[in-house]
Amino acid sequence: MAITTHSEPPQIHRFPQSKYVDAVRWLPPATALHRYAALAFFDSDSDSSSVEIYSIGSNPATLIPQSSWVCPSRVSSLKASHSQHRPFVAAGTFSSSLHVLFCDLMDASSLESEVLVPGKVIHEGPISCVDLMDGELECLTVGEDGKINLVGIGVSNLNHRRVFDSSGLISYTAAKWGSPAEFATGGYGFSLQWWDQRKPGGAVSQFKGDWAQRRTSGIVHSIDIHPSRKHTCLAGGSLGSVFAWDLRWPQQPIILSGVGAGDIGVHSPSESEVWEVQYDRHAKSMNMGNISSSKILPAMICSEDGILAVIEQGEEPLELAAEPCAINSFDIDRQNPSDVICSLEWESIAILTRP
Repeated sequence: MAITTHSEPPQIHRFPQSKYVDAVRWLPPATALHRYAALAFFDSDSDSSSVEIYSIGSNPATLIPQSSWVCPSRVSSLKASHSQHRPFVAAGTFSSSLHVLFCDLMDASSLESEVLVPGKVIHEGPISCVDLMDGELECLTVGEDGKINLVGIGVSNLNHRRVFDSSGLISYTAAKWGSPAEFATGGYGFSLQWWDQRKPGGAVSQFKGDWAQRRTSGIVHSIDIHPSRKHTCLAGGSLGSVFAWDLRWPQQPIILSGVGAGDIGVHSPSESEVWEVQYDRHAKSMNMGNISSSKILPAMICSEDGILAVIEQGEEPLELAAEPCAINSFDIDRQNPSDVICSLEWESIAILTRP
């Protein structure tokens, strides 16, 4: 199968920047009239980092800076959520500190306050990934040092507790909440773990990505879990790999792209690192009338070789954009799933609007 394109391609608006864009996230809306995004920047000339809030206009497409916060270290992971209608952002850094930035209650474009966990407290090295649970004040952090932490977010402080410490025997590179009590982690060897806080002591289920020879050296870079199907983890990683891990059949991966995909007649849109994967709420399954709980819902990926695409089990990949540089991260607007914001390696931001 070959990569297909939209009969009506998405509109793409590119906004050059003077700094490297490490991550992009839509902010949950405080009002129905305004849209904002949080962006993590790194300026190589001054060796400085920042998290900035931008307002997003649609007609015409605009990207206007609103507020900025200087970060003491480069951002390694960025997530946004809300609590009591108040948007906030969590930023993990390469110096192992965690920062939570609250937006003003009356003006979501303004960063009002910050609480933090200093470096070397919850992780020994860079924070690989942070994740926030929708509507809750709890942050999940993982690192290549093998530590997993839960951080309770207060108004003036952060309370943290260690969930697990592998003492460096296992490194974690990705994490995602599945429910208020459960979450998934990923790491080297295309491995995935499922954790349940009601059952302490270790992961309650594990998957080792050894479905073929020479394919265990890959890394899981991103995980997503659909709110209506928490039994299935979607993972993206090295060598263009995208696969699903169904907890009901824990040792049999469902390969959607990359290594092993050719064995089942599936074409892969990318052969490089898949930096991010998200379920695509905008895409409609090709077989909606025959969809079952075992069928993997459509997903969007971005890659090191500049591909933004939608993939679906058993269908041809749908290419949305092919950039001459890496697409480091993207985010789908939950209120307007046709809109996607991306960070491009060549100091640029792109906003796509799909028909």
